[in-house]
Amino acid sequence: MEDLFVRLQEAVTSRLQGPLKFRFILQPLMAVIFAVRAGMADGRNGRPPFLWSAFTNPAGRAELLKDGWKDVSKVFTIAVVMDLVYQFIVLRRIYPLKAVLVAAVLCMVPYVLIRGPVNRLTRRAKS
Repeated sequence: MEDLFVRLQEAVTSRLQGPLKFRFILQPLMAVIFAVRAGMADGRNGRPPFLWSAFTNPAGRAELLKDGWKDVSKVFTIAVVMDLVYQFIVLRRIYPLKAVLVAAVLCMVPYVLIRGPVNRLTRRAKS
């Protein structure tokens, strides 16, 4: 398992130079924009924070994850395609699993980390 994290770190850091490096700003930014929109809607509608609900509410977990996937799926798909293009240009080989892992780091992690705090801030500002 440790080897997987080391290889993922190497895959991400090696992609910081060269072609398509702008995606390391663009893709997390797009995920944050979607997270802010969803977090504000959650706060206005009185829903609990995203990540907390995903862990503590097994009955509503599927619906919550489906809602989150709806927000981030387009950005995630673009991130996978861009990483595959990068791999083809630079490495001359394609590693689909690495592309999915890099896309998850660039899109899903920022989304999950931002949506809950925006929800809390919105609820606090509303009251």
